[in-house]
Amino acid sequence: MRIHRDICAGAGAIALALALTACAEGTATQEGDEETASFDPEAAPTGSLQIMGFGAGDEIATTRYEAAQQALPEVDFTLVEGDLDIQQFLSAVASGEPPDLVYANRDQIGTFASRGAIVPLDSCIEGEGIDTSAFREAALNQVTFNDQVWGIPEFNSIQITMANQELLDAAGVGIEDVNGSDWEAVTSASTALAEQTDGGIGYDSKLPEFLPLWAHANGVDLISEDGRTAQLNDPAVVEALEWAVGIYDDQGGFATVKGIRDSADFFGSGNQFASSTLGAMPMEQWYVNVLNDVSPEAPMAFDTVQTPEGEPVAYASGSAWAIPAGTDTAAAACRFMKVMTATDTWLAAAQARVDLREESGQLFTGVLTGNVEADEQIREMIPADAPEPWASAIEAVYEANDSAFSFPANPADAEFKTAWQDAVNRVLNGQQEPQEALDQAQEEAQGALDEAWASWDGDSGGR
Repeated sequence: MRIHRDICAGAGAIALALALTACAEGTATQEGDEETASFDPEAAPTGSLQIMGFGAGDEIATTRYEAAQQALPEVDFTLVEGDLDIQQFLSAVASGEPPDLVYANRDQIGTFASRGAIVPLDSCIEGEGIDTSAFREAALNQVTFNDQVWGIPEFNSIQITMANQELLDAAGVGIEDVNGSDWEAVTSASTALAEQTDGGIGYDSKLPEFLPLWAHANGVDLISEDGRTAQLNDPAVVEALEWAVGIYDDQGGFATVKGIRDSADFFGSGNQFASSTLGAMPMEQWYVNVLNDVSPEAPMAFDTVQTPEGEPVAYASGSAWAIPAGTDTAAAACRFMKVMTATDTWLAAAQARVDLREESGQLFTGVLTGNVEADEQIREMIPADAPEPWASAIEAVYEANDSAFSFPANPADAEFKTAWQDAVNRVLNGQQEPQEALDQAQEEAQGALDEAWASWDGDSGGR
């Protein structure tokens, strides 16, 4: 099972920003070999393909990787496995010895593009006939910078509401009281649920990582649609942070909640829901599969996360493929990306998972690919008679996926993310109040955006 997680820590984000800054000078130009390579779906690329940041660790990855290898029989493959090492990647590009493909988080693509570390994919997409209309809009937005596509998206991670039904019943509340459609109801339900957990958590608003979700539900995004203007101290963002932090304050403070959260057997049979030490929380959809694996008898309830108007909402994140500047095997890299994200490839990978789940007597709960066509056909592979509560979970996942939003790519992705996450952490640690923290974050984020955009615009969009 492939697990998609965003590990949110201010120190890590700062390190990323420093790494990007340190390697910014001397990177290859964005007028790279992708622009001069010949892309032809009938051609047979040759050479070697070193891929950084990707590992064939489960049946979804393995099936697709093998399909790409079969499509490129004259190419030698090397995987630099493990999470992408940003410093290593940018240093490799700066040294003139880049990998041939990089597998990154989508929120890193704008920064990589602006630093000249990756190349635009217009020629690749046109030449290989990659149908970008098949990709989810939210996913494609995250890899589109300066009106050009710089990455081929795959996978989609979104959030749904998860709750312990027995605790809901004991507290006299329902799933609709914790789905986010009424913040006062969530606050009240959290107190009632906490009383039923014997020292556990009533409701976890999942800060710092879910501030974008709560702000969007409250009517504003953290950044403007064109990626140029930070909106971190907008009154709606301040209100969202105040409410989400208040959830923790009512339960003894964030340190108390975090201590309980960190001690949980999150991926085991004694997880917070199975042990009745958590009432409810929004969580990424992959956790449905975890729960179904390790605690299928847990008394679960599921719903989408909802806006005050009762509309589903989710914040999309995921991964993407990009071609580093300076590679001499762009044609093979482009073919690889095309095969890895093609509908037929996704269907074969999903079938491999279906087969494994059937062998073990477990339920197939779906895969979110970032490809709309693939998602629709994979959903049809889910058993029509899926039992509750898992049928409700699956329904919520696909409904949320159709309602997901994302932030646009911008040249200061890392610094922007650092600014708002550090602000939330300062509030959680009791160092600042929400308004003060977000005012500081606004100044920091806007300064980084202005500087990065000025550098890009000054270069007339081309280095």
